[in-house]
Amino acid sequence: MSDLNTVTAAEAPGGQPNVPHGPVKKDKPRSLAGDAWADLRKRKIFWIAVVLVAVVLVMAAWPTLFTSADPGACALANQYKGATGGALFGFDYQGCDIYAKVIYGARNSITVGVLATLLAGVIGLIFGLSAGYFGGLVDAILSRFIDIMLGVPFLLAGIVLSNRLSSDPKSNGIFAVTLTLGLLSWTTGARVMRSAVISAKNQDYVAAARMLGSPPARLIFRHILPNSIASFIVLLTLLLGINIASEATLSFLGVGLKNGAISWGIMIADGTQFARTEPWPLVWPAIFLGATVLAFIMLGDAVRDAFDPKLR
Repeated sequence: MSDLNTVTAAEAPGGQPNVPHGPVKKDKPRSLAGDAWADLRKRKIFWIAVVLVAVVLVMAAWPTLFTSADPGACALANQYKGATGGALFGFDYQGCDIYAKVIYGARNSITVGVLATLLAGVIGLIFGLSAGYFGGLVDAILSRFIDIMLGVPFLLAGIVLSNRLSSDPKSNGIFAVTLTLGLLSWTTGARVMRSAVISAKNQDYVAAARMLGSPPARLIFRHILPNSIASFIVLLTLLLGINIASEATLSFLGVGLKNGAISWGIMIADGTQFARTEPWPLVWPAIFLGATVLAFIMLGDAVRDAFDPKLR
């Protein structure tokens, strides 16, 4: 009798299942970007990199927030003096405020790095997208050209090209270094973009859009590009740090920024002349350069790991 008195949910009065009252909330579909952001918020490395990058960008945009000193105001009477007043890092061999020069040096280094990365990104996007989408002969020609560019020694080509582009004695070298780095650093991005486009164009949603009569431009910019751009953007984040270091390398070798331009690479080159007796004019710009490059690389690594489900 006890079993007969037991009523299940499906046997509720009226023969209707016992369901909760009110509207049922549906979970929103999760996107790749949403999953990546949820993963990034839990990473301490990501937030450390974000803070460092934000400080450097503010320093480059508004250096007067960090110092009121003029980096060009040098006096030999202050040569190698220690930290006094606003000169937190002391003075160099020309009597210039090291702290002020380090702060103002961020602007040229960041400007060259960002512009060179944007140029490399545009070139890499065009080559990679064209090779991956059209395939066949176009892919073969563009891929062989990319392989040829990858075979060119980066440092040697950078020295030759930058020296040639900055032959004007009145030039400060910013345009020359930016163009040099942009023309030499796009190849890896093109290969990454090509692989992503080949993978995306073989998906079912692209085939369905093609069967519905979507033109090539709509297929590329509406369906293929949005679903293959994530890895390319991550690579550009890493490339930005590399280009900042490359600008410092060219400036250190004397073929980068010049004619009064302030750069961490120039400061390091000047500081090496007296590094044994007075190391601080070399140490401080090297620390800021290393921290900046490391911040962008850490940011790129964190974003890459978040967007790659296999690495989570």
